[in-house]
Amino acid sequence: MEIVLAEVKDAPIIHEVMLQAFKEYEHATPPSSALSETVASIEQALNCGERAFIGYIKDQAVAMVRFTVNNTGIYFFRLSVIPEKQGLGLARALIIELEKYGRTQRKRISECKVRMSVRRNIELYHSLGYVITKEEVVKNRNGIAISVVTMAKVLTEEGDII
Repeated sequence: MEIVLAEVKDAPIIHEVMLQAFKEYEHATPPSSALSETVASIEQALNCGERAFIGYIKDQAVAMVRFTVNNTGIYFFRLSVIPEKQGLGLARALIIELEKYGRTQRKRISECKVRMSVRRNIELYHSLGYVITKEEVVKNRNGIAISVVTMAKVLTEEGDII
């Protein structure tokens, strides 16, 4: 998979990959707010400093992750792999690329939030060295309460010992 840093013009690609990946959560309680995002809302976010990586296989967008960079680290969200390519290690490859990017930006932490009900994502992040740092109930865009965990990983230079 070739991974590229997205540009604002890539918002339709980011949106399409995200919708395909998050479709499985349309009947979750509550449904993922990712499904109500638009190309315009993604364009606006990218124009305001949000970033994304897109993964391509043979010129087909198959995966993406959105993220923001702050003073200490990277916060990623909406990690998406289209259904027919799930289970091939593409999400893992995106996270590894994201972590490399964070190191080049001299960031010390990579962080995300995960619904507690989505155990496979918690297990994926845990297998990559992320630990649960917080459990909380947050309200989504529609005011519905969702139990989530924050997971974080200290980014070190290759070979550093934590």
